Amino acid sequence: MSSPNNLRISPFFQKIQWIFNPVGYMEKAAHQYPDLFTASIGGFADSFIFVQNPQALQQILTNDRKQFSAPGNLNQILQPLVGNYSIFMLEGDSHKRERKLLMPSFHGDRIQTYGQLIDKITEQTINRLPSDRPFKALNLTQKITIQVIMEVIFGLYEGERCEQIIEKSRALLNFMNSPLTASLLFFRSLQKDLGMWSPWGYFLNLQKQLDNLLYTEICDRRQNPDPKRTDILSLLMSVKDEAGAGMTDRELRDELITFLFAGHDTTALAIAWGLYWIHRYPEVRQKLLNELDSLGDSPDPMTIFRLPYLTAVCNETLRIHSVAMLTFPRIAEQSIELLGHKLDKGTIVTGCMYLIHQREDLYPEPKKFKPERFLERQFSPFEFIPFGGGVRRCMGEALAQLEMKLALATILSRYQLELAENKPVKPQRRGVVLAPKGGVKMILKGKRVREEQKEPALSLY
Repeated sequence: MSSPNNLRISPFFQKIQWIFNPVGYMEKAAHQYPDLFTASIGGFADSFIFVQNPQALQQILTNDRKQFSAPGNLNQILQPLVGNYSIFMLEGDSHKRERKLLMPSFHGDRIQTYGQLIDKITEQTINRLPSDRPFKALNLTQKITIQVIMEVIFGLYEGERCEQIIEKSRALLNFMNSPLTASLLFFRSLQKDLGMWSPWGYFLNLQKQLDNLLYTEICDRRQNPDPKRTDILSLLMSVKDEAGAGMTDRELRDELITFLFAGHDTTALAIAWGLYWIHRYPEVRQKLLNELDSLGDSPDPMTIFRLPYLTAVCNETLRIHSVAMLTFPRIAEQSIELLGHKLDKGTIVTGCMYLIHQREDLYPEPKKFKPERFLERQFSPFEFIPFGGGVRRCMGEALAQLEMKLALATILSRYQLELAENKPVKPQRRGVVLAPKGGVKMILKGKRVREEQKEPALSLY
């Protein structure tokens, strides 16, 4: 198989670097080969090509199903988390059918109805925080986004089962919060169930507890169908294929797990990063507050969603430390040429979101947080690509953007927060994504009062 621009380091040490220092690994490789390089880091293949050139990425993503395909078996690293019937693992007609079924729930009129819900959940969650005591922003944002998922996907608002699903989901995600535990996904030899005290045994036990809760919920829904319900689980349970068969319990479980993991943790990470950058730069925070305050009291959620500077801040947050580092992999269906390199049929390629977002020619001073760059220039879908692209583009993109913008807007406009530590926060591997190391420690100082709402001081003269 063709392998252009091989790195001068053994595959074993590449894999170790990729697991424990992915940012360092990518940046060092890109310094040597700015447009593409062959990575030998395991996962879905012994070696595959990282692509961080927009023109090459455009060639790959605009030729989905022609020059390239995106088979689900290349996503095997995610299989222990999401199962065999997740949309991540489906391919061909099954994948196309599933996307067609789910897309309406994440777009159009449905997405607009989620605005008030996000605002309510954000305010309820932050109101539970004690004042003047340090907390981790990531813990706060996880609570917000998982509650949104519970209500949108499951239609569950409260109750013991709802709380247990939240508890077990967060426990599973937090288990993968360090590079050491994340290495279990990359080394299949470590996936040994040696009982509760072994790492993989602990993971499987947590997964079994969550599965029992999900299967119980599915069983209850089947026994007590309610045609008035509009949550996504109810939608999935009502669909039939050409033969009149509905989704099996296992298929439903795998999609629910996918929503729980991919649908809330990545968004929570993005919001936590946003809180960090906004409070790291007072001038950014002030500009954002000025824009939010210009809307007056109780602005419409979709008006907030369309604010230009808020959008720029969110985009720059997603750029500077991309939560997802790679697009889903593609495989060459024929011999092709990519940036002058001949690739054999069967060569596996993946777009490197992180490195594209760090290109100096696209983003001058890429290590600086500069929201204005998104007001000064329109970037193509192959230059700014936080949600992937092509047939595997993230379905929940619109919901994630809505959550990020509304959660940040609600927190900033109504509460006074500050960073607990005046030091840079670095990205760290969390499973297959990048998270702010330490979770971003902050302090809630109290509720914010807008300048025009403050009563004038009484004159003594």
